[in-house]
Amino acid sequence: MGTVGALINQQHQLKKLRLRIYRYEQTDRSEQQRHIDLANQQRLQWELLSKAMEDPALAAVLDTYEGSVPPAKHRQFLFANALYTNALLAYRIGNVSRAELFGHLRGTLQNPIFREYWEATRPARASLGEDSVEARIGRMVDELVHDLDEADTEEWWVVGTPPE
Repeated sequence: MGTVGALINQQHQLKKLRLRIYRYEQTDRSEQQRHIDLANQQRLQWELLSKAMEDPALAAVLDTYEGSVPPAKHRQFLFANALYTNALLAYRIGNVSRAELFGHLRGTLQNPIFREYWEATRPARASLGEDSVEARIGRMVDELVHDLDEADTEEWWVVGTPPE
């Protein structure tokens, strides 16, 4: 009976292992599908922003800034938004680490138009869920803007503490 019991135990362990593998595969597939969904959303956003950048009448629909933004500036803001959301997507799907995103955005913040866009979109970011990825990254960028503004060096590439 010892051999039969050991065999039954092995079969039970094998069944549990197969179930764990199945669950892992399903989790992996759902993560892959999430990345695909994010990439598709990013592609759709780019198509919409491209149309808005080409047509001021369509761009007016996306003008949610305080006060009036001239059409040329608005197109620049739309492009800045596309650059930021592309960088955010790269982070969200794991193409870049948080530290790499930090470094990229630290460079992007050297552009005065992007800085102006970032400030103009502050009210929109205030409505994000506090624990959302976008809100956490937004706070990281806000801190980086502050650090860059307060830095006593012209060597912007060393300003701020990259996240671990």
